[in-house]
Amino acid sequence: MARTIHIIGAGLSGLSAAVELTLRGETVVVHEATTFAGGRCRSYHDSVLGMTIDNGNHLVLSGNHAVLAYLRLLGAEHRLIGPPRAEFPFIDLANHEQWTLRINDGRLPWWILKSDMRVPGTRALDYLPLSRLMWAGRDRAVGEVVRFTGPLYERLVRPLLLAALNIEPSAGSASLAGAVVRETLTAGGQACRPLIAREGLGSALIEPALAFLNAHNSPVRLGHQLHRLRATDTRVEALDFGSDRLDLGSDDIAILAVPPYAAAALIPGLKTPTEYRAIVNAHFRIEPAPYQPPILGMVNSTTEWVFAFPGRVATTISAGDRLLDTPRDALARTIWSEVASATGLPPELPPWQIVRERRATFAATPEQDALRPDPSTRYRNLFLAGDWTNTGLPATIESAIRSGRRAADLVARQ
Repeated sequence: MARTIHIIGAGLSGLSAAVELTLRGETVVVHEATTFAGGRCRSYHDSVLGMTIDNGNHLVLSGNHAVLAYLRLLGAEHRLIGPPRAEFPFIDLANHEQWTLRINDGRLPWWILKSDMRVPGTRALDYLPLSRLMWAGRDRAVGEVVRFTGPLYERLVRPLLLAALNIEPSAGSASLAGAVVRETLTAGGQACRPLIAREGLGSALIEPALAFLNAHNSPVRLGHQLHRLRATDTRVEALDFGSDRLDLGSDDIAILAVPPYAAAALIPGLKTPTEYRAIVNAHFRIEPAPYQPPILGMVNSTTEWVFAFPGRVATTISAGDRLLDTPRDALARTIWSEVASATGLPPELPPWQIVRERRATFAATPEQDALRPDPSTRYRNLFLAGDWTNTGLPATIESAIRSGRRAADLVARQ
């Protein structure tokens, strides 16, 4: 009889693994504890705004090869859109100075030689210390490898690494920061084009995967929470879902694609990250300002990134733990006053929604990065997937999809 691959979790890592294995002719069943797929990348209808919003705003770069390969498999690559060149408009809210960072296409970074393309107030030589991050040891923090000060740090390095690591950059893992720099800035502009899901994350990343799995008879069972793994010393023998139990055949395999705290509860002794950082998103029901860019970076403000969608303006604040206890209406007013000042939109607060993801990512410190497990486990028929596993990248969409593909590769070899 053909083996069955049971994937626990219908977030991006689980869906990525399911799509890969289904394409290889495997029999796949996905089990999801909640009543929706997508995990932290889901979209949902918000009754306050009366429209569909994303759980969080996510930016993909054109150099995120796993994301683009995943979308190509699903025929959904067109659902991420962005400019033809790597251009990032910024505004400094302290003095309203505006500039656009422009990165040339080739790997030779001649853009840092041109004052109208690089960060204002910087020189070409200021950028050289970034290269130290690409060879940093895994036990080093960014602040131990490079000590940035001045305009380059405040106007480029900090916004870039804060968004990627979701932690104050100086405390973040230099190795993970180096991976970000290596795959973006030093890879040239064609790896740095910003791409957004204009119609929502669900439409771009989740719904095409669900449609694909449905068309290939790979069921996704929602509301099917795994309670316990029943295992011997060497293999998992059964999946206990509380109301039912699935006994695994001798060739059956499971991929655990759940958050780290859930995985640690299911596998005693499993080493996982234990500290987390929050992300705060705000959504406003209002048409973007004329000529407002799809993505706007902000410095010297609470708000870090502003996204323009049809009928909606959204913002993101990384490492947002300091804002978790701020009253929602006060936070909405603070964010909107900054957005209105930067974009020229009316100062009156439009209908709004605040989304605070308390455990958005693991804390990307060297110590927590060292706790990330490899995909193989002590059980020969159980593998791990998730942006918190040891992918060599921070907890990003790219990391999640890579982890799913990697788990699928290991299953296929067995």
